[in-house]
Amino acid sequence: MGTKQAVRTGGRSARVQQAVHEAVRALLAERDRADLTVPLVAARAGVTPSTVYRRWGDLQELLADVALEHMRPDGPPADLGSLRDDLAAWAEEWLEETSSPTGRAFIRDVVAGDDGGRSTGQCCAYTSGRIQAVLTRSAGRGEDVPTLDAVLDHVLAPMTYRVLFMSDSLAPGYGRALVDALLDAR
Repeated sequence: MGTKQAVRTGGRSARVQQAVHEAVRALLAERDRADLTVPLVAARAGVTPSTVYRRWGDLQELLADVALEHMRPDGPPADLGSLRDDLAAWAEEWLEETSSPTGRAFIRDVVAGDDGGRSTGQCCAYTSGRIQAVLTRSAGRGEDVPTLDAVLDHVLAPMTYRVLFMSDSLAPGYGRALVDALLDAR
């Protein structure tokens, strides 16, 4: 495990993180994931390999960090006016992002690069936060909402399983069907 340093919002640390992340994304676009090495990433980023090792520990933790950056929400979930529509839009968006080869690789990177729960915990926080935002907003409109755990168990868990293990069985509308089943059962 690496000795991770806290990331400041500016300064050299932020510039190094940006350069290394950009190098990883560029290299992944050019070559097979199995061909990536820390020295290759460092050379592309213009830093020394020891900088990468000191910051991320190893290549897998770096790949997990890049994946988490990609997964970080860039805004609130869509507000379509109802719990059913908002949750279905979130589910379909999540499936679209994660069912691509790149999306599946990002999920695998987060799990493989997990360092004591930090990476998977952050991934879970991003996803749970978006779901909770939908639930809170819907409750504020006076709608009867399921618990976060119910959405995780009945919508997110089956989607995640299929994305990781049965990606060829993802029919259009699968996320909406899971949401409908959960809400109709209530």
